Amino acid sequence: MEFHHKSVLLEEVIQGLMVKPDGIYVDGTLGGAGHARRVCELLDGGRLIGIDQDQYAIDASSERLLAYGDRVTLVHRNYAEMSEVMQELGITGVDGITLDLGVSSFQLDTTDRGFSYRFDAPLDMRMDERQSLSAKDVVNRYSEMELFHLIRNYGEDKFAKNIAKNIVLEREKEPILTTGRLAEIVKCSIPMKIRKQGGHPAKKTFQAIRIEVNRELEVLEENIQGMIDLLNPKGRLCIITFHSLEDRIVKKAFQTAENPCICPPDFPVCVCGRTPKGRRVNRKPILPSEEEMEENPRSKSAKLRVFEHK
Repeated sequence: MEFHHKSVLLEEVIQGLMVKPDGIYVDGTLGGAGHARRVCELLDGGRLIGIDQDQYAIDASSERLLAYGDRVTLVHRNYAEMSEVMQELGITGVDGITLDLGVSSFQLDTTDRGFSYRFDAPLDMRMDERQSLSAKDVVNRYSEMELFHLIRNYGEDKFAKNIAKNIVLEREKEPILTTGRLAEIVKCSIPMKIRKQGGHPAKKTFQAIRIEVNRELEVLEENIQGMIDLLNPKGRLCIITFHSLEDRIVKKAFQTAENPCICPPDFPVCVCGRTPKGRRVNRKPILPSEEEMEENPRSKSAKLRVFEHK
């Protein structure tokens, strides 16, 4: 299956980056190279570094970006290692960074990747197939309390207690090895009247397990400030999120970078010595247009926030 991911908020990201022809840009979640290719089209003497933890994305993007020759460097790593990658490439600062935190259509639609409740497949959900922890491990090894906290906190599912209890009961009969069986357990854990209200009943649980398997929120929270520090003066960081947990982390990190002072509010002057790293370009997130949401339903929950280094 061809690696496909329709880039969300494509022109909005390009506007947010304010691409300079001779600039250096990093796409930390390369995916199908939609954003990266658009950046490459605007470069003249500049350079793009594409990073992705999914080997399939690297392979597909190397073909799609072939025409741009040595303007492009692709690296099979997690964006958490961006600083190390730049150091290895001899790059001390970049003019723009973009992250698209959505799961690609390829990952969702490729049955054997085990991301989707729409297909019956082995439980996996690893974005980087080199890592050991998979969805199968989470579902079969985590305690009932761990599963409860996971589904409640990462899936924001009010039926988390019931879902966790039923997962543990069912795996005692035999291990839960497929997406189909897990989806059915979740479905049976949710009242019928709620199931009829629309949306797949397993969506939140699958989101929660995927976030846990790939450490998505920790990686994001731990690395935003480091990415801001990589930016050259007036360089920009553009981050697209797809659920409130991610957006909250980005919003808070950008606010902190803009106003890092930790002095008590009643202090007449700042004495902590922390200075702003830059500014939030948009106070409220940029959302997809009605037209884009109609053309690409997966864009409906997307939010873009942009930060500019001072």
